[in-house]
Amino acid sequence: MPMNLDAVGAVSKPGRNSWTSKDALLYALGVGAGQADPTGFELEFTTENSQNVEQRVLPTMPVVLGMGGGPGLPSWGEFDFRMLLHGEQGVTVHGPIPADGEVDSVTKIVGIYDKGKAAVVRLESESTYVGTGQPAFTTRFAAFIRGEGGFGENRGPEIADPPKMPDRKADHEVTYATRPDQALLYRLSGDRNPLHSDPELAKFAGFDRPILHGLCTYGVTGRALLHGLCGSDVAKFASMDARFSKPVFPGDTLTVKMWDEDSGRRIFQTVNQDGVVVIDGGRFQLA
Repeated sequence: MPMNLDAVGAVSKPGRNSWTSKDALLYALGVGAGQADPTGFELEFTTENSQNVEQRVLPTMPVVLGMGGGPGLPSWGEFDFRMLLHGEQGVTVHGPIPADGEVDSVTKIVGIYDKGKAAVVRLESESTYVGTGQPAFTTRFAAFIRGEGGFGENRGPEIADPPKMPDRKADHEVTYATRPDQALLYRLSGDRNPLHSDPELAKFAGFDRPILHGLCTYGVTGRALLHGLCGSDVAKFASMDARFSKPVFPGDTLTVKMWDEDSGRRIFQTVNQDGVVVIDGGRFQLA
């Protein structure tokens, strides 16, 4: 079925989302916080009652707080959701996120693009804190829908190509192992897509076993950026954008390579234990 190009530019009504301290802890565990050292420096993300440790929220958690179509947003088109893959993700945070909170989020369909054998749909959500109206965070999402290209028209603003990685050794590297059950843990933060848990559906989608959520890989990468570039200070984490290039399987080991640029911007790339690039074209900004 054709994509609904007329939906481009549509803006949803506000949709309300809330979270608790427990949700923040579960998200942190879902992206591997505390796994290597359960009583170490990530206690601020994995516990709420440790002595002299104030609970903090990982800056990538907005990807599960501010996402969604929003009430009144038109359909992008009719397609088989089993053919949808996460193509790109971005987040901007406007200061540390509270352990308990509530936001109103408004989502806009930014563009729909014909990529030949697939369609790409881009959405952006702006979230503000309930009660104060202060900006909380912005999330950016691109869906890659296999088999839905060929409609011959693009709508929406042109998107700049992601940066190329420098031809030199990375200035910073952080490596994290994921757990064999990482997808089962991460899905409890809200993404129950069976592609990440059901072996039969994974085979239908062309994988020999369930793959890890792209947003889980994104969260693991975000932890590496937080600790590798921000000194673990959530107040220094401003924005992170990246493109998913290859699937990750639960149990893979991920290394995040980071480069400093003269402009002050940082760029990054995530590779698995075999050196395969799984997240590419990463752009990171310090607050």
